[in-house]
Amino acid sequence: MSDETPICSAKGCRTAAVWVLAWNNPKIHTPERRKTWLACEEHREHLSQFLGVRGFLKDVVLLTQWQEEGSG
Repeated sequence: MSDETPICSAKGCRTAAVWVLAWNNPKIHTPERRKTWLACEEHREHLSQFLGVRGFLKDVVLLTQWQEEGSG
């Protein structure tokens, strides 16, 4: 892993990210705005649930796909 390797957003995790969790807080963001968290395989479900129960989660895609689409 290099300094430029994207890492998981889970607290204390230093594992390379595999997933992008796109989210939006409708109380403070415009509908088209997307914030992102990165997740490793181990933390994808936990982070998705955290955002999902709050109604923030909009999309979960592979990091490689996100980068190919130019979304990141």
